[in-house]
Amino acid sequence: MIGGSPVLGVFATVTENVALVPVGTPHVTAEQIEEALRVRVMQTSIAGSFVVGSLACGNCSGFVVSRYAYAEEIEPLHELGNVNVQAIPDVMTAVGNIILANDTAAVVHPRLPNRAVKTIEETLQVDVRRATIAGLKTVGMAGVATNKGVLVHPRVSDAEIAILEDAFNLPVDIGTVNFGSPLIGSGLLANSAGYLAGADTTGPELGRIEDALGYI
Repeated sequence: MIGGSPVLGVFATVTENVALVPVGTPHVTAEQIEEALRVRVMQTSIAGSFVVGSLACGNCSGFVVSRYAYAEEIEPLHELGNVNVQAIPDVMTAVGNIILANDTAAVVHPRLPNRAVKTIEETLQVDVRRATIAGLKTVGMAGVATNKGVLVHPRVSDAEIAILEDAFNLPVDIGTVNFGSPLIGSGLLANSAGYLAGADTTGPELGRIEDALGYI
């Protein structure tokens, strides 16, 4: 858990190389994330908030963050290496909720303006498609994408799956987390190396995660 909550994806976000977690995350939790995902853990806030996973989204090329993020929060991200960091130029500031991305592609809220889409393309160095998942515009909470697979809300339509498969060029599967929650992105941190699911996630749900994201 992070902050005593099983909704890990609300409080943290992860790429192939780094995990951003809230300031004050216990050392034992940070170590667990490092070991499971094989990443460097950085404690931060975004716009003064602990809901880092909802306000930031990244990949190996960079991070997009809320337009309200403070300079002192953004600056340390540049120390992670050769990565871009940009604030999204739009009123939709819950970046982690409206972007689903890996290292090669991203799908975003269907009403995200062109200027914001361009920022995402340039910062993450990916092709961007507008889409929904299960009719939801908050695609970042409705799914998780790694470089091995995509796991999404169980009510996703065939047409939406086709868009996701075309965008990511990866298999797309359905599942839940935290004892039946369809909002996969809210309860799962995952990259190519491994994953961490919310504490309420059941054995069958874990099996689906492992199969869909290529851990078995």
